Amino acid sequence: MLSIPPKVTDRAFARLAEINEAADAPQALRVAVEGGGCSGFQYEIKLDTPAEDDLVLEGNGQKVVVDTISLPFLADAVIDFTEELIGARFTIENPNATSSCGCGTSFSM
Repeated sequence: MLSIPPKVTDRAFARLAEINEAADAPQALRVAVEGGGCSGFQYEIKLDTPAEDDLVLEGNGQKVVVDTISLPFLADAVIDFTEELIGARFTIENPNATSSCGCGTSFSM
């Protein structure tokens, strides 16, 4: 089965560029899927250095990386950045998730 890589919006790349401008050493945004959370899986989003076997998505001079184990869980997902009343954060719109929790960081398949 062919896996379609996740997409990263221009808004997410732009926010990552802002974060990296203020940083001493620019880093990639790592998006990973781990077991746990209130729905079975949870997203981990952090600044990190790309690893050798990561999928690297580039835009606006920035890098978003996904490890090979997380990749199938994020097939055709959209990584975005939103600003809402509750705060600004990176979000993941995942067509593979059958349900998710209110916090937006946990999902099931």
